[in-house]
Amino acid sequence: MKAIVCNEFGPVDALAYSDVDDPTAAENQVVVDVDAAGVNFPDGLLVQGLYQMKPDRPFIPGNEVAGTISQVGEGVKGWKVGQRVIALCMMGGYAEKVAVPQTHILPLPDAIPSEEAAALVTAHATAHHALKQRAQLKAGETLVVTGAAGGTGLAAVQIGKQMGATVIAVCSTAEKLATAKANGADILINYTQTDLKSGIKEATNGKGADVVYECVGGDTFHACSRSMAWNGRLLVIGFAGGEIPEFPVNLSLVKGYAVVGVFWGSFTQHQPKDFAANMQELLGWYLQGKVKVVVDQALPLADAKQALHKVMGREVKGKMVLTP
Repeated sequence: MKAIVCNEFGPVDALAYSDVDDPTAAENQVVVDVDAAGVNFPDGLLVQGLYQMKPDRPFIPGNEVAGTISQVGEGVKGWKVGQRVIALCMMGGYAEKVAVPQTHILPLPDAIPSEEAAALVTAHATAHHALKQRAQLKAGETLVVTGAAGGTGLAAVQIGKQMGATVIAVCSTAEKLATAKANGADILINYTQTDLKSGIKEATNGKGADVVYECVGGDTFHACSRSMAWNGRLLVIGFAGGEIPEFPVNLSLVKGYAVVGVFWGSFTQHQPKDFAANMQELLGWYLQGKVKVVVDQALPLADAKQALHKVMGREVKGKMVLTP
């Protein structure tokens, strides 16, 4: 089969589009023929050796796919060949086939197209877990979302609205803000034209943000850390801007707010029942039209480098998808 292979940590352009052996289903595994694979910011960090996890090389990146079961291993129960599924594979998704534990697949309703299903897992599931389990966001609270037109930021805008929050979207361009507004944002801040700290203060009538979903890092994080309400929750999602900020802990002491880390991959391992319940809720919201997946572009698997460059360059509105 064809796959995108990282032979050694290095630039995205060093990835190879190669022939590799087809996977086989080990005990309690299924093989999924991949119809679509989601492309995520951590994928680009992973292949450069910049992510929290550093796998042995060579490896195939890609942690979320949608497709059809083509092989069932010994011990697998309740799944059969030909069944459409969403699969969380952690790695191996940028390929024509991937082997996945039966605990990491979900039935895919026919009403959900594969390209959208492949983009639903990581971005929306991260936002859902962050706002539900980590922030415990309540109806009526104010939610600030940075990088609000990106895959996970746009998901946070949608889910925040679904949970009853007033959503403040923070983006770098009018076009990105328009995308956030079309997905439910109530208040828009262009941080290239408005001081972000002042913008949040004005938007919250001086109170500050109850919850911040912070994806960017650097100066954006610093501005948000000074814009929190009493009992606020500053969610650390990622660092798309490239700089991992240092946090002056006296701010959380004086202003009485919490800094909360969000690592969805670990959540799926430590709280599998909560993860499964979250995904069922998300799929229900999708089928009811309460959340949606915005696919910026679907590219052939061979163009994975182009897709990753676009994601890493923060040029995407919604999600990028690869189609083997």
